[in-house]
Amino acid sequence: MSDEQRRPKKKIGELLVQENMISASCLHSALEQHNRTGERLGTILVKSGDISEEQLVQALSKHYEVPAINLNEFEIDPDVMRHVSQKLAEKYTLLPINRAANNLVVAMADPSNIQAIDEIEFQTSYRVEPVVATEQSIRAAIAKYYKSTENTFEKALTSFDDDDIEAVAESEEILDEAELKSSSQEAPVVKLVNVILTEAINKGASDIHIEPYEKSFRVRYRIDGRLYEIVNPPLKHKDAIVSRIKIMSNLDIAERRIPQDGRFKLKYAKGQEMDFRVSVFPTIYGEKVVLRLLDKSNLQLDMTVLGFEEVQLADFQRAISRPYGMVLVTGPTGSGKTTTLYSALSALNQVNSNISTIEDPVEFNLPGINQGQLNDDVGLSFSAALRSFLRQDPDIIMVGEIRDFETAEIAVKAALTGHLVLSTLHTNDAPSTVNRLLNMGIEPFLVSNAVDTVVAQRLVRKLCTACKQPTTVSEQTLIEAQISPEEIADFTLMESKGCDECGETGFKGRIALYEVFVVGPEIQDFIINGATTAEIKQEARRLGMLTMRESGIIRIQEGITTISEVVRSTIAD
Repeated sequence: MSDEQRRPKKKIGELLVQENMISASCLHSALEQHNRTGERLGTILVKSGDISEEQLVQALSKHYEVPAINLNEFEIDPDVMRHVSQKLAEKYTLLPINRAANNLVVAMADPSNIQAIDEIEFQTSYRVEPVVATEQSIRAAIAKYYKSTENTFEKALTSFDDDDIEAVAESEEILDEAELKSSSQEAPVVKLVNVILTEAINKGASDIHIEPYEKSFRVRYRIDGRLYEIVNPPLKHKDAIVSRIKIMSNLDIAERRIPQDGRFKLKYAKGQEMDFRVSVFPTIYGEKVVLRLLDKSNLQLDMTVLGFEEVQLADFQRAISRPYGMVLVTGPTGSGKTTTLYSALSALNQVNSNISTIEDPVEFNLPGINQGQLNDDVGLSFSAALRSFLRQDPDIIMVGEIRDFETAEIAVKAALTGHLVLSTLHTNDAPSTVNRLLNMGIEPFLVSNAVDTVVAQRLVRKLCTACKQPTTVSEQTLIEAQISPEEIADFTLMESKGCDECGETGFKGRIALYEVFVVGPEIQDFIINGATTAEIKQEARRLGMLTMRESGIIRIQEGITTISEVVRSTIAD
């Protein structure tokens, strides 16, 4: 293939718009994220749900004028894999798939990368015939064919010798700082910690749990909301492994009696970065470490693809476009509240607006927004920061969480005096937020006038698109999920059996279910008259509010998730 043939004639985004596969606004939003994160445009569009992987690979084939390939349909010969090293495959996001005579067929995310082709041809002495596949499918195939998680950990553990493990008394477990630092820098420990971190990134984990027990030591990953046990390192190395993570996080390795919090950044493939937020907590058998992975490239700031129904999105956008009032997002830890708030702030982030936030902690940096981090040790609480914000000529204020009367009172007053206030609460659903504020001590007339909209949300796992298929369940199961008999015949239920792409779980990724509660005149009257949460919810539903269970049923109808996921994550109406 000549250099001229390899060179694309048209930008992929323009081609997708021309073929009516995406809209111009979708392209604009994806390009903004591409410029911010460096992630491939096609990968962004697939993650956001604007196009499928099949549509993308066909568009890439037309774009680069090379054949398209579905890697899920191939079983690659190990002898072919040996021609290209894993390091080179990961560097350029490519995979050798076949060899014939002097030709090596290579699946590439970017077949126009002449440097990659030249490097393979130089190292192998074969002529490269590029075909195109999606970046995600190539990365999944690299993980599948070059290594497995188990083998990776086995290699990292080969330097450990368990023959000399002995039970020791509690008093003998105390290590001095120099010993901890020395042991944490030993090559096997460093290697194992690096493997734990990089495998978590490769598997799309949101959290890593490193847990010591009396006779065991384990590492678990949280993937799509569920915890999976990954490896059991030797118990005798627990202190060295924890100390290694503490050193990376700039924490005190000699202090093992009190909780500590820190963070660090890790660079991985193609210059991408992953932030790790670290929490260390002392237990009776040692220190437990939980690391939260914060991937800026996966931060979804386009609220149109978060999972809102059309009417819900319209209500939310109307609420945040008002010059004043309070917009609250509720849900348990890890339900995506921060993403929803950041998407709102991103939409509001204009040069003519002064936006200030106080967070605990700041998870992602948003250019153009003044972000502050809670620090109770020096008196910087949510309430103290709020008071200071009001002297900073603010237009929009975001408070990480309303936890007490003082913070709630200042936030309400700010919302009533010409400021738009965004914040979070922990409640079971949106209507119960009213009584939560009343129980904090806020007067009913203040709540009814200050609160404009409450958004409650939960995350459910999405079915793997590579292995999902139609299924059937009993009519009783559908009725128990609050799907009426009239609806049963109108849609096909889906399930997934599990495949390599989803790690045999049947699920890949998550989507939010929303409940958007608008405090209009009718609801205001209910609040002032002392109505119960049940009465307020009933009135809100009469006025058109979709509950989370109803939002979940829509996702079931669309074949995105399952009945069990929705029933597990939402309560019956």
